[in-house]
Amino acid sequence: MQVEYTGRQVAVAAALRRIGDEGIERIAKLLPRLVDAHIVLTSEKYRKTADVTVRLRAGKIVGFSESNNMETALREALGKAETQAIRWRKRLNAIKRQPREEKLPHEVLPVRPRRVSRTRAESAEPETAVPVAKTNGRRPAKAVLPVTVHTFPAKSPIAEPHIVRSADSVALRPMTIEEAVKEAEFRDRDVFVFRNFEGTVCVLHRKRDGKMELIEAP
Repeated sequence: MQVEYTGRQVAVAAALRRIGDEGIERIAKLLPRLVDAHIVLTSEKYRKTADVTVRLRAGKIVGFSESNNMETALREALGKAETQAIRWRKRLNAIKRQPREEKLPHEVLPVRPRRVSRTRAESAEPETAVPVAKTNGRRPAKAVLPVTVHTFPAKSPIAEPHIVRSADSVALRPMTIEEAVKEAEFRDRDVFVFRNFEGTVCVLHRKRDGKMELIEAP
């Protein structure tokens, strides 16, 4: 496999090419399906970098290293790329070692119903007989399924009233309407029964809008 070299501010010497070819050959033995390889060497003042890129059919492997010496940087970058190639090879082997049955989806085969002998079918009595609708000779009859209808009582039961006797809602002494209103507000009662000074029984009833309604007994 041909390896492409690119030198940035550095001349790619034969020794560097030999180191790069040897490293790519080791990677090619691990992963035989290589497309191409590209090695970029960059030289700055006190900084030497090597970037190794190996393209596969299903991805790529990249190794990068930086050092004061170009050969050291190239060897380290090739070592990192080789480590990634080893991991890639182990991953492929793990996938290939799986049994073939686990890779394929489990298909549910149709189960053929068992045949029942005619004598057994005739001897068996059905639990519930399903009536069959009559036809007029044009269309096939459809089975009529029984439907359970829930019946409700015609009259709903009326709960008996719960009577509670309260002495706080009845005034013991006669009072005026103003006194009765104040007493009902003080006792926090919606219904208040009292007698006026004439002896008439009166009822104060608080409506939903908050107003007090006066009811006088005849």
